[in-house]
Order: sequence, then structure tokens, then C-alpha cells
Amino acid sequence: MTLVDWATRHPRSLEGAIRLDRLPPARWLLATALALWPAWAWMGARMLDRSDDPLGLLALAALGLFAWRSRRTLRASPRLGLLSLAALLVLGAALARAAALLPPLLLALLAVLALACTLLAFLPPGQPALPVLGLSALALPLLSSLQFYAGYPLRLVAAEAARWLLAPFFTVERAGSSLWIDGRLVIVDAPCSGVQMVWMGYFTACMVALFLARLDDRVFLRRLPAVGALVLAGNVLRNALLIGLEGAGHAAGPLLHQALGLVLLAAVCAGIGGLMRRPATGSAAAALSAREDRHALA
Repeated sequence: MTLVDWATRHPRSLEGAIRLDRLPPARWLLATALALWPAWAWMGARMLDRSDDPLGLLALAALGLFAWRSRRTLRASPRLGLLSLAALLVLGAALARAAALLPPLLLALLAVLALACTLLAFLPPGQPALPVLGLSALALPLLSSLQFYAGYPLRLVAAEAARWLLAPFFTVERAGSSLWIDGRLVIVDAPCSGVQMVWMGYFTACMVALFLARLDDRVFLRRLPAVGALVLAGNVLRNALLIGLEGAGHAAGPLLHQALGLVLLAAVCAGIGGLMRRPATGSAAAALSAREDRHALA
């Protein structure tokens, strides 16, 4: 049976499909969000009971702002591939929750990705997708999990790098994630792992790429390792300065400790912003221009 035959025999079904295809984007987003309410309830509870930092709210606010800013340019008809992927993610999250197959954090990841795919289905051609997906992942309450799984390795890297930087000036030995510096034991504790700086670095990258730069997704992806390198360098420098002050007998007080951390965080975020705003060159710029020309002709 052809589509014309089906439309002739079932005109009401065709009208219903057309009405469904023409539903406003806000209704699709609302329906997706309502279908995933258990994930939002878990995320809210995790933030409210202070078991995780509420930084994810910044990412959610950024996504909401982006959707609001793009409201006048959203497509009247969604891209069916992305909308189908969102439906599959919603269904997968529901089945996994019912069968208790995945932990709540992974279920929440499926939820935020489903909502992001629904938004992407209505965005006009040429809009970057990876920054939207990145902000969606950063909206999760995952800092405590990152601290648990990645905190200690990051502290080891920070301690070893600080040892190399301070070796010309002090007698330094590393013991695990701690340093003996001129006979003084300095512990590189959990806040020194740089997990929050990692979050802020990638949040800055996604924000700049989404709101200020016109980066192709491939260019954005290629620049992400440089974002990680800037974050790592900033955290190592912060730890080296604080440990060096302690080794010299001038331990930083709470105010200086916080001020130094904020200054270096601002410097890292500024560097990431400059990296992301740098225009694409060579083949990347040509590919982006060709893609825009194809969209203009479509």
C-alpha cells in the first residue's frame, strides 16, 4: 500500500499525523520532561539533601536560556531522526527504571540526553549539537561521583606535577597524594583534586561555543583536549603555589587560599573562552562554509 492509498483510506489518521507533526516545540519538550519526571525528582532530591554541589542548576539555566533565545528560529516540523532517538531514550529510561537495570545517575543521564535530543530536533540547521549535549551532561549531579572515582587519581597527578615544579626550590618527596616539603607534610586533599575546576572549564567551553562562537561540532570536539590541558595546568599551578607557600613557612590563610583559587579559575576559564572563540581555519572553516551553503540552498 502506498502513502497515497493509505491517506485515501484513512484520512483521519493522516490528519492526526499532520497535527502531531505540527505540535509546537514547547509541547514536545513539556511532554518529554513529564515522561521523565522520576529522573528530575531524583536530581532535585540529590541537590537538596546536599549530597552533591548544585552546579548543575547553572547548566540547566543555560539550556533554558538557549531554548528561549532560539524560540523564534525553531523549526515548525521536527527532524524525525532526533525525535525518534529522544523517544527511544525515554522508553529505555522507563524500562531500565522498571527493571532496576541502571543506577539513578545513568537513568538521569538518559533523561537529560532525551530532553536535549528533543530540543535539537527543533533547532534550525547549522546549530551545534555537542555543546547542547555537553550542557545536558553537566546538568547532572555528578560532582560527588567524579570526586569519588576520579578525585584520587587527579590528586596524584597534581601532587607529582607540583613536586616537579617545586623541586628546584625545595627538598620535595611525594608520599601518595601528599608531599614532604623541607620536612613539612602537606596533604593534597579532595578540594585540591580540581574536580570543580574541571566542571567549570567544560561548562565555559560549552557556553562559549553555544552562545558566542560559531564552531562546527568537529572543531569543538577537537578543542576539548586542549580544554582539559588548560584545566590541568591551572590546577597544578594552584597546588604548587599553595604547597610552596607552606613549604616556605607562610601557609596561606583561608582568604588567600580562596582568592588564589578564584584568580586561577578565572584565568583558566578566560583561556578556554579565548580558545573556543578562535575562528576555525583551513579545512575546518571550508567544511563549515560548505555546510552553511547547503543549508541555505535547502
